[in-house]
Amino acid sequence: MTLAHIQGSLKRFRRTPWRFQQTFRTPLQNLPPFVATIVSAHGSLQAATVTIDEVVFEPKHLMSLLRCLPPSSQLDRDWSINATGPQETSDLLEAALGDWVDFAFVPTPKPFVIYADHDEFTTFYANTKSNLNGIVDALSGAGFESMPHFEREL
Repeated sequence: MTLAHIQGSLKRFRRTPWRFQQTFRTPLQNLPPFVATIVSAHGSLQAATVTIDEVVFEPKHLMSLLRCLPPSSQLDRDWSINATGPQETSDLLEAALGDWVDFAFVPTPKPFVIYADHDEFTTFYANTKSNLNGIVDALSGAGFESMPHFEREL
């Protein structure tokens, strides 16, 4: 995994027009199957970037993934963590969801993107209904709680 600071990356994410969205409650006590469902919904994700929006409490899970950082290092707004390969991608998403951070998750390939917050809501965005339905159907079919009336304003 690599770490980079790119000023304005969240601003660019927010300006991207997403036509469709759906939010799920983040199941903190059941993250591994939630993440596995996300990563496999459109085939295997090959890479991903998590960009921090806000850190509410120390991100212990993310920091443990970034063992190469000095102990005094801190993650903050516009810091991005890049994962390569399906396993690193899963590990990164699970760590980010398990910490008290708000973040954007952009996978490769990019059939959808995610914005998740420390209030335990994970919002999926896509530009086609079929791409959104692929993730929504997989998560709903696995029994995860959809928030059908929740509309996130970026």
